[in-house]
Amino acid sequence: MKAAPLPRTRAAASPRRRAWILAVAAIVSVVVVWAYHYPPRHYASPVSNWLPVEPDRELTDDERASRVVFGHMLSTPPVRSRGSKIAFMFLTPGNLPFEKLWEKFFEGHEGRYTIYVHASREKPEHVSRLFIGRDIHSDKVQWGQISMVDAERRLLANALQDIDNQHFVLLSDSCVPLHNFDYVYDYLMGTNLSFIDSFYDPGPHGNFRYSQNMLPEVRESDFRKGSQWFSVKRQHALMTIADSLYYTKFKLYCKQEWQVDAIAMPMSIICQHYSI
Repeated sequence: MKAAPLPRTRAAASPRRRAWILAVAAIVSVVVVWAYHYPPRHYASPVSNWLPVEPDRELTDDERASRVVFGHMLSTPPVRSRGSKIAFMFLTPGNLPFEKLWEKFFEGHEGRYTIYVHASREKPEHVSRLFIGRDIHSDKVQWGQISMVDAERRLLANALQDIDNQHFVLLSDSCVPLHNFDYVYDYLMGTNLSFIDSFYDPGPHGNFRYSQNMLPEVRESDFRKGSQWFSVKRQHALMTIADSLYYTKFKLYCKQEWQVDAIAMPMSIICQHYSI
C-alpha cells in the first residue's frame, strides 16, 4: 500500500515577482484614489460642455439670456449646509389621506426635512401635527393645464426660501413612503442627480401636441412627454423657476385640448438642452 503523497508546498515568490505584484497594487490604488477625488466627465466637465451646441441660426434674445443664467447656475458650486434637508412638497386637491402614515415616516427626524402643502380645491383639515401650518398660498389647479405647472413652481419657490433645503420631492395626495426615512435621506443626499420623467412619445398624447409656434427655441426633436412627479437637487430647482423662455412657450401653445403634462415638459426641454 502506497503512502498518500504529501501536499505540495507553494514555492515562495521570487523578489522580481513580488516587486511586480506591488507595482500593480500601487497602480490600482492610484486609480481608485483618482476616481474618488475626480468624478467622471459627466459630472465634472466644464460648463462649456454642458451648454447646448450653438445653432447655425442667430440666437434669440431670450435664448441668449437663458444661456447666461443657466450657465452661471451650472458653474456655481452647490451651497453647503450643515443641516441639509429634503423638501417634501405635496400637490393635493384637499385633504391628505395618508398624513398619519407620513407622520410615522418623519417621526424622530426633525431638522432633516420640511413639508409644503399646495391644496388646489379646498383647505385641508390636517390630522397630523407635522402638517399643521405647512400650507402655502394655493390657487385652483386643473389637470393637464398650465395651472399645474404654476402650482409646482409655487411649491419650489416656497421651498427654495429655506437655504437648508437641498433636495426637492414632488408628491401627490396618494403617495406613500416605501422605505424608512434614513434610507430615503441617505439615497437622495448621496446622489448628485435629479430624477424626472422624460421620453419620446410619437402618439396623439405625445409629440402630436407639438406646435410649430414653439420655434425657433423648441424644435420638434427636443419635444418630450413626461409625468410631473420629480425629485431634483437645489441647483436644478433654481433653474426650473428661473426659466421663463420654455415655460412661456408651453403656456402659450400647449392649450387645454392638448393637455399639458405639467412641469415635466418645460423641465425636460431644459434638461435636453443643458444635458442635465
